[in-house]
Amino acid sequence: MSQPTRILLAEDELLIAIIIQDLLTSEGYSVHVCSDGLSAWENLQATQPPYDIILLDRGLPGLDGLELLRRIKSDTSFANTPVIIETAQGDHESIHEGLIHGAYYYLTKPFQAEVLLAVVKAAEEQSKNINNMLNSVRSAERPVALLQMGSFRFHNLDEAVLLANYLAQACPEPERAVQGLQELLTNAVEHGNLEISYAEKGALLLKNTWHDEIARRLQLPEYRTRYVNVHFQRQAEFLQFTVQDQGTGFDWSSYLEFSSERAFDLHGRGIAIAKKLSFDYLEYQGNGNTVVARFYTLASATAPHD
Repeated sequence: MSQPTRILLAEDELLIAIIIQDLLTSEGYSVHVCSDGLSAWENLQATQPPYDIILLDRGLPGLDGLELLRRIKSDTSFANTPVIIETAQGDHESIHEGLIHGAYYYLTKPFQAEVLLAVVKAAEEQSKNINNMLNSVRSAERPVALLQMGSFRFHNLDEAVLLANYLAQACPEPERAVQGLQELLTNAVEHGNLEISYAEKGALLLKNTWHDEIARRLQLPEYRTRYVNVHFQRQAEFLQFTVQDQGTGFDWSSYLEFSSERAFDLHGRGIAIAKKLSFDYLEYQGNGNTVVARFYTLASATAPHD
């Protein structure tokens, strides 16, 4: 029997903490509450295995939410743990600072129950995906590290994940590479070949019908023969991946950086995360259905990031 997803809730307002804890517990989550930032930090350090999700208030006493976030993301034990921040609507300065330091999920106070659950579910899925990716990469052998050039073609999300895990083994740092590769390859299916818009994905995630819609579209005549092509090339100074889908493209320019305007959305941060945390170079071309990503080799590790 699988263990429930474990959440650390750092919230100093007792009533809000009780409401959140009761709501999440009723949905099967295990929730531990701390009333200030310092006790939350001490609890994080003392708890093994680490929590799956951290939910914290921006205005915690003692150690405020942003300082707690900085400590969390600077510690390798928690660097991949999704952090959700409760904040006031329109607090763009602190949202921007939070995005820079690695908080990609936000809740506006006062929040609706269905929005809270949707955000927690999105963070939970990210946590599970990251753990699965890292476990897969750590357990795999690396004959693909000898690959010099190769072309691959895939159709659905399962194949995208399989290929990303495989190709990450070709990179100098597989654990860093795998998250970015999965993002590019799944994005090529979802928003590329299946042409699901940003607004459509947000609505589907809120209704918890995202995966159902993916499965439905994959069977439609206009989409079921579409594939994503990936070309790999190893050079002396870098490894290059070119990913091309068969969709009509999208306006990629606004998704390369984190945006405080989209901070409260359930998605829309994946490309920026990949660009910041995974790749040394990332460039979308033309109408957006082709993207080129590079990892510098260890011999050229001092090359500047894009």
